[in-house]
Amino acid sequence: MLRNTLPLPLTAAASAAAIAVVAALGAAGTASAAPTAAGKTPTCDVSGLKASLTDKGGHQNGMSHEGTVLVLTNTSDRTCALRGYPGLQLEDAQHNAATTNTTWGSTYFIPDPGKNTLLVRPGGSAEAALAWAHADAPRMVQAGYLRVTPPASRGFLTIPFERVVTNGDLSVTAFARSIDVS
Repeated sequence: MLRNTLPLPLTAAASAAAIAVVAALGAAGTASAAPTAAGKTPTCDVSGLKASLTDKGGHQNGMSHEGTVLVLTNTSDRTCALRGYPGLQLEDAQHNAATTNTTWGSTYFIPDPGKNTLLVRPGGSAEAALAWAHADAPRMVQAGYLRVTPPASRGFLTIPFERVVTNGDLSVTAFARSIDVS
């Protein structure tokens, strides 16, 4: 239940401040990032992000496992915040959802850096380690694309991901400023 904690009557200055807050919140709804509590950096929204995969430092491959680095780049003109893990969904070549099981934490190759709030400036990026197995199993998922849902977002970005994934199992770390693949 929301209760009014302002003393009554409102002064002219308080009324003007309240109107300014309401106007600012209305304007924030049209920005490329979702608004957060007053005075905080807005959460990164899919409309201001680009997703990609990179093999910086070399492709991770061993013992029937593969790995890559998932990158979210801020394409908006505002700094935004990311904290936590991406949601992931495999798609087939026709963009139909395929069976996917995502585990958050350390991957086969990279330890989990843990949740940290990252401020991503325009043109800046955040990275997460992504890994999967491609060993023979009763259920192999042939993916064509990968849906990436940024932390605290309801929307997603879709990127090419032509890989065979054992049982549709993916593991991914939390986003960090940079993932070391040495």
